[in-house]
Amino acid sequence: MQVITSKENPLIKQICKLKEKKYRNEYGQYLVEGVKLVKEAIEEKADIKHIVINEEMKETGLIEKHLKNGLQTNEFIQVPNSIFKWISEVENPQGILAVIQKKSEKVQIDYSQDIILALDDIQDPGNLGTIIRTADSIGLKQILLSKGTADPYNSKVIRSTMGAIFRVRLVECENFVQMLKACQENKYSILVTSLDTKQSIYDLTLKRKVIVIGNEANGVSKKVLEIADQKVTIPMLGKTESLNASVATGVILYEYVRQNFFMKNKANGKK
Repeated sequence: MQVITSKENPLIKQICKLKEKKYRNEYGQYLVEGVKLVKEAIEEKADIKHIVINEEMKETGLIEKHLKNGLQTNEFIQVPNSIFKWISEVENPQGILAVIQKKSEKVQIDYSQDIILALDDIQDPGNLGTIIRTADSIGLKQILLSKGTADPYNSKVIRSTMGAIFRVRLVECENFVQMLKACQENKYSILVTSLDTKQSIYDLTLKRKVIVIGNEANGVSKKVLEIADQKVTIPMLGKTESLNASVATGVILYEYVRQNFFMKNKANGKK
């Protein structure tokens, strides 16, 4: 285990820089904090460059208890509590974080799944993280992200995913509309949420659909609306006119689950 005691250490300085988006992009790395997320990173075989712990964490024995599978395969760096607080983005840190290398994959869409989730300028990190987590909960392996969507490697997004960040492939699209058109060419329909329609999400069969979730304030962008094949709304029984973006995503994705799993099982006589 390497011990570093100075803030002036080049590696510590580099890790601290990862709190900023421009350096995450420059180095192709991001931070995850806390025992659970570091454990998930190890179990999902993420490309871990460093695991940093403070002195107090080492003394608790939690590393041996929770991260025993990573003891032999990862480089641990021990730092004083003052340095750990300096590089941490959490108000009350647990005393452990990991530096993860982003996946160096080409921007390529997997057309093997029934539905594709696409996010059109989702801005709130909490919403984005929750959406990634929800997508993972139903087995989706990818999400398309417009250029204006929040940075998926933001610390709040990472925490909100609860580990799903390691399982869901994030396809960041330089030209979002062009990527959606590519989906259409591969026999997917573009489905957008809109208040300007009477067609309910429950009126449709969710097969070979790209489900586009729009910006929290402005909804789906005009350019996407222009190429959309179908517009749908989620019925509101009360006075509220719309749902939070992550909640709306959950409603639609679990309607897909209902249609394609529960209804099939019912038709086959399964309880």
